[in-house]
Amino acid sequence: MASSGPRLLMGVDVGGTKSLAVLAEPSGNIVARKREKTPRKGSAEDVLEAILGLMENLLAQERLSAKNLKAVGLAVPGVVDTAEGRVVVTPNMNLSGLVVVPRVQERLGVPVALGNDVNLGTLGEFWLGAARRAQSVVGIFVGTGIGGGIIIGGELLEGYRMAAGEIGHIVMQVGGPLCGCGNRGCLEALASRTAIERDIREAVAAGEKTVLTDLAKGDLSVIRSGMLRKALAKEDRLTTKVMRSAAELLGYACLTVRHVLDPEVIVLGGGVIEACGDFVVPIVAEVVACDKLPGARHGGQVVPSALGDDAVALGAVALAEQKAGGHPFAANR
Repeated sequence: MASSGPRLLMGVDVGGTKSLAVLAEPSGNIVARKREKTPRKGSAEDVLEAILGLMENLLAQERLSAKNLKAVGLAVPGVVDTAEGRVVVTPNMNLSGLVVVPRVQERLGVPVALGNDVNLGTLGEFWLGAARRAQSVVGIFVGTGIGGGIIIGGELLEGYRMAAGEIGHIVMQVGGPLCGCGNRGCLEALASRTAIERDIREAVAAGEKTVLTDLAKGDLSVIRSGMLRKALAKEDRLTTKVMRSAAELLGYACLTVRHVLDPEVIVLGGGVIEACGDFVVPIVAEVVACDKLPGARHGGQVVPSALGDDAVALGAVALAEQKAGGHPFAANR
């Protein structure tokens, strides 16, 4: 059972296929966690109710109540209005248009803050992970989609329209595949797990063979990151080809980030990197290392996430601590 003191913070990472809620101390020490599936079908109200249920289930698991909470941070994939607590659009799940924060505050009775998931994942890595002590960081998280977060001078960059950091929607191929955002040829439409799955299914339909067919017991409708890892370990030709293409595209996206923002660190995270980082990260780093445009000093290296699946949830914890008036990043200054 977690500590029963009133100083606990909750961070919730709402994902397209699964959601993770953690209870943590203001230091970022996680004392409890719970993961549940995110509804892939149903209304925005259904998804919100599932998120609220996850939060309440975590408290019940630890024999706690909302009275033990100091604040809550919510991380949602897509564009969010942090001032209004509203989800503007979530391309890969159904929460678009929902005003979330007042609903959660009413249910739990504690302060609630909302942020983009990869913004908060980058914040988590800046606070306690691979970008600790760095003052300029770009995070690129590869999962169901691809998101990005930008920290400059130790401050999270949200942008004028609160849509900064949407690296997954850089157009990498004019007229390319349709993306969940509605545009064509986005990085997300070419190198996310969704894109990798699509390319593998299309190749199999065209007659190519893969061990994934056996790993998935004949059903390739959903190909999890862990299955991709197993196929790479077996040196499956199709999986290796598709994953290499995705990794190279990620590398060129990192090169673009370097040329536009020139950050001290680029952090790669998300489910695909967590499962297949040993294959993907060296390819990305190789592309970036071939950059012919020199800088005035060393930097801009690409590193894998140090926090793994906890990065986004811990960023949400940091956001919650800020909402409650705390200063989680004081040690990073």
